[in-house]
Amino acid sequence: MRSSRFWTVAVLMAITLTLLLHRGDSDRVPPSEPLVQMPRQIDGLVSQDYPLDDDVLAILGKGDFLNRIYTPPQPTLVSAGKPGSNYPISLFIGYFATQRTGQSIHSPQHCLPGAGWTFESSRYTNMSDVNGRRFNVGEYVINNGESRQFVLYWYQAHGRSIANEYKARAYMLADAIRYNRTDGALVRVITPIAGSEQISDARDRAVRFTAHMTPYLPQFIPN
Repeated sequence: MRSSRFWTVAVLMAITLTLLLHRGDSDRVPPSEPLVQMPRQIDGLVSQDYPLDDDVLAILGKGDFLNRIYTPPQPTLVSAGKPGSNYPISLFIGYFATQRTGQSIHSPQHCLPGAGWTFESSRYTNMSDVNGRRFNVGEYVINNGESRQFVLYWYQAHGRSIANEYKARAYMLADAIRYNRTDGALVRVITPIAGSEQISDARDRAVRFTAHMTPYLPQFIPN
């Protein structure tokens, strides 16, 4: 039997589709830069891009995607003995200029379990970037065997950050009616949890990176 969550999403999508079909066949899409132009160095970390496989792109649909890993340039004597200090930080952004034609943002709650990850804990919270701007984000601790990771994620659209996928879809519906816009993105930051460190240490690492990364987002995800 389908869960109430499934039917809630299904109804929202059906209403959205019906309304959008009556609004015409194209959205108003503000200009934006391609995600590949996201700075390759953030908070002293350097990066490498990892292109997504064709089968993953086929599932995600038509959009602009960034799959990048940021790492310290080299271990330092100060950090060498600190658990997790040299662990990488993965940044994934999936931006859809329109969600009118069946393209939609995939929730981590569906994608991560499909890759073999199990959720240990989850919650919604708020954080601030280096400029003091507030973001509403979701936090996960996930595991796959002995591997554990800390995850930050949220939906970004029209200058708004939302952790809850149902609220994000409701806002998309409202903005489609008011502004003829359905563009939006999923932003996800992941870092491994070292075996000898606390979850709070991994969280601090992810939050610090995110606080330095988010000021760049309006260049790629229009407000």
